[in-house]
Amino acid sequence: MVDLPPIRDVIQRHNLAASKALGQNFLLDEQLLARIAALPGDLSGTQVLEVGPGPGGLTRALLRAGARVTAIEMDRRCLPALAELGESFPGQLTVIEGDALKMDHGALMQGEPFHVASNLPYNVGTALFVRWLGGEGWPPLWQSLTLMFQREVADRIVADAGDDAYGRLAVLAQWRAEARLAMKVHRSAFTPAPKVMSAVVHVTPSPMPEGVSARMLERLTEAAFGQRRKMLRQSLKGVPGALEALAALGIDETRRAETVSVAEFVALAHALTR
Repeated sequence: MVDLPPIRDVIQRHNLAASKALGQNFLLDEQLLARIAALPGDLSGTQVLEVGPGPGGLTRALLRAGARVTAIEMDRRCLPALAELGESFPGQLTVIEGDALKMDHGALMQGEPFHVASNLPYNVGTALFVRWLGGEGWPPLWQSLTLMFQREVADRIVADAGDDAYGRLAVLAQWRAEARLAMKVHRSAFTPAPKVMSAVVHVTPSPMPEGVSARMLERLTEAAFGQRRKMLRQSLKGVPGALEALAALGIDETRRAETVSVAEFVALAHALTR
């Protein structure tokens, strides 16, 4: 086990006050970080993508688990601390400065399978998550997503039809993947403490239903939940063929999107894809 200084000492030595503009909240509890790093399973020799490592709390837990980590960090203040961490784990850490939203993650990982593990910056977390879930190509290069979100967002990802939190994010996360709430994290675990509670979501890809266009499903959910308080006959009228498909499938057009299950959305997308 590589002997490293406490994360709090690293933050103080490099004067790394968390940036509200970058959505930063640093985790200091190394036991908690080790538990998060263990969620994907055995990482020995595997590739892991981390977005927003900050001072490297989760990064060190992943490195200690034997992973080869590619970390994307846009806050250059954190780069010296990450460079020190890389020196402690020769050949295991690659740090890339920049905006993860503007990068091709598959290309960064050189087309090899990889896991994603990240305490995502709050201001880009949902956008990155939707991007990892999207696209017609499936299964994806990523083998699992282990991601820290605000608890409210985590609940939206794992919600079932009829739940208050159920919406577009749940459908996109569940129609060809398994999503579960793996761990709740109290706000006091962070520095500075955010105003909201957090949770770790773990997602693994599952087989994609045949004959379904991901783009069509995205279009349906965007229309349906964009006007979630309206009946389907109103919210989906702008999607060609949608009302006819509802009738053919026996889905009552007076229902609202929040009552339509993931399986029903998939069936609707299948009908419209054909």
